[in-house]
Parts: sequence; structure tokens; C-alpha cells
Amino acid sequence: MKIARFSRIGFILAAAGSAVGLGNIWKFPYITGENGGGAFVLIYLCTITFIGLSLFIAEVLLGKAARNDVVSSFETLAPKNGHLWKYAGFMIFTGVLILSFYTIVIGWILKYIVVSFTALPTSIKDAGDAFGTMVSTETLTQFIFFTIAFFITIFIVKKGIKKGIEKVNLILMPLLIFILLGLFLYSTTLAGFSQAISFLFVPDWSKVTDTTVLKAVGHAFFTLSLGMGTIMTYAASLPNHTNILKASISVAVIDTAIALIAGVVIFSFLFNAGAQPAAGPGLVFISLPPVFASFGVLGNVFSVTFFVALAFAGITSAVSIVEPTVLYMTSRFNVSRTKALFILGSVAYICGSMALLSNIKEFASYVTFGGKGFFNILDFASSSIMLPLGGIIIAIFVGFVMPKERVYKLLKDYMNDTVFNIWYFLIKFITPIAVLMVMINKIFF
Repeated sequence: MKIARFSRIGFILAAAGSAVGLGNIWKFPYITGENGGGAFVLIYLCTITFIGLSLFIAEVLLGKAARNDVVSSFETLAPKNGHLWKYAGFMIFTGVLILSFYTIVIGWILKYIVVSFTALPTSIKDAGDAFGTMVSTETLTQFIFFTIAFFITIFIVKKGIKKGIEKVNLILMPLLIFILLGLFLYSTTLAGFSQAISFLFVPDWSKVTDTTVLKAVGHAFFTLSLGMGTIMTYAASLPNHTNILKASISVAVIDTAIALIAGVVIFSFLFNAGAQPAAGPGLVFISLPPVFASFGVLGNVFSVTFFVALAFAGITSAVSIVEPTVLYMTSRFNVSRTKALFILGSVAYICGSMALLSNIKEFASYVTFGGKGFFNILDFASSSIMLPLGGIIIAIFVGFVMPKERVYKLLKDYMNDTVFNIWYFLIKFITPIAVLMVMINKIFF
């Protein structure tokens, strides 16, 4: 089966769209707030450079070398006696699990876009109560917005690589950047801007704990959409002449820059209102609305703009995570994209419905297993087990299974020998050990 090709800029924007998601605008600021600011940011930038980027290059290399779906790529590139490597393709199903609960969160964002046109909560308590009530009691409302987010995602993926994923990223990624830059420019006029800059970029090493480095490594890994075959699948559609190193660095730079800009914007607003940075996962949904409310009508404009940007980030990521499984089904079983998406979409929607109900007080007991709600089970299984395991497998495959001469041949046009040797050492030893430590920490601590 012939795979549709990205343009070079299309690949960069699509891969950046996959990488730039809720993790950049929602998760990065609150993790930074919880871990002391500047010291965490510096550690995060180092791990993006030496761990995240090295694994990103490895995944691009595999996709571009095999020009196939993830399962077939491992089969094609493995040694003749390495037939068991086809099972490494399990990572393609991680995206289906993530899509299940990811579209629930996008649904919350869509709901907050609507809320932004009304009277915003004026205190942290009111905002917390409103968010808690929505998540735990508003079944119909959540299902409506979850369903909208889900079918927007499926519709885009159905259009294919060129007409769907590339096209939507060519539109939404520039819009996302434009919105964030607009908010950034306004934030420079706020009294809290200088405090935000100091908080994010002046390291306070006394804030660093024994888990800070692991959290930085974990976020650097997850924010680049590694370990589930998405980047490998996108790379299979790269033009032959594409410079792997430059394309990978471009994606990492865009991803990191958006996270930092979002952090400056959010903390400028928070510090301007005298709010605390360490607000945890509720930072966006609970801490920000009262801050926006303090600006009056202008605050409603800020709120709509911010949540639209967050929705764009969520959608561009959501459309990417199911593509590896779609490509596998269409190429391996020769089914249409429509049929593949119907099967995968049905599984994801049922799982998402169970996850949504697990947060509703009235239904939680029916979808709770081993003391954990189904939403938390999906989140834990994907982020703590399947994603890091996928990353470790990619690092081991490139570092130990593929002959070094073949890896060098694939990269020699883009790296000199010194850069190649540094990268090869990182992917062979440092990256798998670092990701394994993150995995162990998430599972046992």
C-alpha cells in the first residue's frame, strides 16, 4: 500500500502538532509551579536536548528507513532471526487508549470556551466548586462536549495524511502560535511579567527535590509524543531529501518554545493577581478563570482566547495519536480508513464513555476496578507503562538490534562523526536508563 507523503513543513507542523498538546499549555506550567520554577525549567531543557531529542531522532530514523506502519517497520528492520520484534508494535494501541480520555479533557476545554462567554467565577473556591461539579455530576454536558471533541478528531483523521492531518496542522498550528504570541505580548504589560520571568528562568536550587529530575525527564519524554509510534508513522511519509536532524530539532524547538511562552503567559496573569503558582492540575481550570474575571469584560476575551488556543493544542495532538493504528490496519489488513476508524473509534469511544462515567459520583462504583476509576486506569496504563516501555524498546532496537553501520549510513548525511557518536551513546545507554527510571518511579513511588 502506497503511503501518502507529507511536505517537509507539513511533517514539522504535524509532528509539532502531535508534540504540542495539553502537556505544553496545561501540564508544563503546573509541573513547573510545583517544582520551584527556574531550576526545573533548566533541568527540563537539558533533558529535552539530550534525552527527548535523541529518542525523537531514533523514531524518525526508523520511520524514514522502513516507510511502513510501525509493526511492519520493526519486522522489516529487525535481523532475519528477530521475528519477535514485530510484537514491539504493540505501542500503536497506546494512542487508542490515550484518545479515550484525552478527548474527555478536550471536551472540558470546549465547555470552558462556552463558559468564557458568561460570568466567570471570581474566587478560587467558586472556580474549584464549578469544575468539581462539572466533572462529578454533569453527565449529559460532559458527554456532549466529549462527543464533539471525539468526532472532530475522527473526522480529521478520516481525511488522511494530506487532506486531514497536514491540512489541519497547517491551519491550527500557526493560529495557536499567533494566539499565544498575542497573549504573550499583552502579558509583558502586566506587573506580574517580571516576576514570571524570574520564576521561570532564575534557578532556585533549594527547590529541587530527589524527584525533580525524574519529573523533568518524564515530561521531556512525554511532551514530544514519543513511544507510541506516532513520530515513526509520520516519518514514514517524509520526503526522501528531508534532513532528519534539522526536522527533529525544529519540532523540539517549536514544542519547547510554546511550553515556555505558555508558562510566561500563565504565570504573568497569576502573579499579577497575587495567585500561587503551585496550584497543581487545576491551574488552568481553577486558578486562571478568577484571574481572568478580575479583568472584567476584557477577561472574558482573554479566557475565550486562551481556551481556544488550548483546544487547538489538544486537537492537533489528538489527531496524531490514532494514526499509527489506522495505518497498520489499512496497510496490513487492506481495509479502508473509514472501516479502520469505525472499529478503532468504537473501542475508543466506549472506553472514553467508561472513563467519563468513572468521574461521575452516581456511576463511579460501576467503572471502578481495584480501587481506581477507569479514567485513572487508562491514564496510568498509557503514561506510566505503555509510553515509557515503547520508548525503551525504540532506544534498544536502534542502539543494540540494528547494526551500527546501518544506523550510521542513515544519518551520516545529517551528522558529522562527533555528533553521531554522542547521539549513539545517548540512545544506547543514557536514554533507555533514564526512561526506565521514570517508569519505575511512576509505578512504584
